[in-house]
Amino acid sequence: MTRTRVSTRPTVSWWTALPLVAAMLLAAPGFGQEETAELTVAHGISTFGDLRYGPEFEHLDYVNPDAPRGGEFSFPWSGSFDSLHPYTRQGRSALLSSIFFESMLEGTADEVGSFYCLLCETIAYPEDRSYVIFTLREEARFSDGTPVTADDVVFSYEILRDEGLPSFRASIVLTLAGAEALDERRVRFDFNPDAPIRGRIDTAGGLPVFSRASHEASGRDFEESRLDPLTGSGPYVVDTVNVGERTVFRRNPDYWGDHLPISQGRHNYETIRVEYYGDSIAAFEGFTAGQYTFRNESSSNQWATAYDFPRLERGIVVREEIPDGTISSGQSFVMNLRRPKFQDARVREAISLMFNFEWTNQTLFHGLYTPNVSFWENTYLSATGLPSEGELELLEPLRDQLRPEVFTDEAYTIPPADPDRAFDRRRARQALRLMEEAGWEPGDDGMLRNEDGERLEIEFLNTSPLFDRIINPYVENLQAIGVDARLNRIDNAQFTQRERNYDFDIITDHFPMSYEPGSSLRQYFGSATANDSVFNTAGVADPAIDALVEAVVDAETQEELTPAVQALDRVLRLERFRVPQWYNPNHWVAYYDMYRYPENLPPYSLGFLDFWWIDPEAEADLRDAGIL
Repeated sequence: MTRTRVSTRPTVSWWTALPLVAAMLLAAPGFGQEETAELTVAHGISTFGDLRYGPEFEHLDYVNPDAPRGGEFSFPWSGSFDSLHPYTRQGRSALLSSIFFESMLEGTADEVGSFYCLLCETIAYPEDRSYVIFTLREEARFSDGTPVTADDVVFSYEILRDEGLPSFRASIVLTLAGAEALDERRVRFDFNPDAPIRGRIDTAGGLPVFSRASHEASGRDFEESRLDPLTGSGPYVVDTVNVGERTVFRRNPDYWGDHLPISQGRHNYETIRVEYYGDSIAAFEGFTAGQYTFRNESSSNQWATAYDFPRLERGIVVREEIPDGTISSGQSFVMNLRRPKFQDARVREAISLMFNFEWTNQTLFHGLYTPNVSFWENTYLSATGLPSEGELELLEPLRDQLRPEVFTDEAYTIPPADPDRAFDRRRARQALRLMEEAGWEPGDDGMLRNEDGERLEIEFLNTSPLFDRIINPYVENLQAIGVDARLNRIDNAQFTQRERNYDFDIITDHFPMSYEPGSSLRQYFGSATANDSVFNTAGVADPAIDALVEAVVDAETQEELTPAVQALDRVLRLERFRVPQWYNPNHWVAYYDMYRYPENLPPYSLGFLDFWWIDPEAEADLRDAGIL
């Protein structure tokens, strides 16, 4: 094949030659990512291995390209909101506040680590991936009809870097050295030399793109909370907003990307409505009354006992369990390591032991949940048994910084408790021994006290009344061994403020890991972000963990990545700063009988907001019957 030398700076010859060069490359047999003398020019990029979809694909394998469009998708959310700006810490942004924005690249639901051109038509990069050039599609438009330009891309990068959420800023600064508009349609991102090669391009390609002109015309500061959203290029725009009650997003009839292969069979609803409820009980009652029509159930008790209302019995509502093969969300009770009382791992372990998952699951969850042990639960990346040879290569240099159990014991798992009693006496004795070893001994009143006579006080923050039944037995178990534990249920606004200010002892949070983790791990577990990231809830700051995070980030092959993640998982679990809760191996969904989905769902997404659709005849029947 002829190799074509491509200049990386704005010249007439490059701009004129690009379509011809790309056409030559794309026409080559077996083309996926063909390399020129300087650049690889492609329609997408994959971290490891080949792209599933070639440059001429017609649609994603898991969608129905003939799905009808129309109808309203409606579902519930808890809490409240006062903003449609998800990239600032001011205010509480509504769910789906990022629906307006697209990025250069988009992933799929049937691959790991693959990204395809969306706003761009090609990407070009050298072998060392020291930079990338995105060429924007000529037809790309914002929702106000103005073209998406390279200048808008640079503006979006710079404002997120300078004024966005701390997590965005940290990720951008660590990975990206700068961005430059080469001309109207080409933008170049340069990467920091020390940034890991893996993840560079999809970090740049995943940044949301805003309209510079629209933002500047608004006269607002980027960090200001706002209900008039920034202008994006996505398939949906805001329709109506009732603060704290409801948001409605309407499909843009002039959406520029309708013709793209990656858009076929997707974005099928005319409107998407989110109904907000103060608590989950009211939300469920709203579903049975038809206030909204789709429910992704999260309560095992309701799933097991409450789905016996008339509309379900009459077949108006469908109830289904759909297998979920994705990584667990990592839901856990999380301890705030910034508090001195949680500095000792023995204290953390003792607290963990007093949560009886087995009793909770049997008594409260009808045995429907699975313990959430690993940070990469339900994947091959979870640490098991003793460290593998690949793990030891990473762990040995850190031996003097790690607990000896890392090398001698199997990956840490809280041992099973008595499922027939909420209070497990064996575990209580073990917890008390650990507390006494850590310097907390029972006083005359039976309460654990340190050498200064201070009680061990622990407050659980919670917003959902449904979680009371889970936390209260845990609190009682802790009280029984002398911990001054209590539950404090507060509203969502207070919770958000206290979480952001790290003003809590224990909260419930999630650790949403990925199959190809990269620099985002620094946001969850890095010392540099311990007091500056909304994701590092626990305040993890440990040099050994930092080193293992960097080993994961630096992994360039699957053979390097797997043991690095397993080693990190092993060490994180042994730190015991979280009390694992549970996960559901199935999606529990209930919906009014008008929704349809593809026969072969992809492995990595249920996709109800993406590629499901509404059957117009079934919807009409429900309307004629007065149901809708």
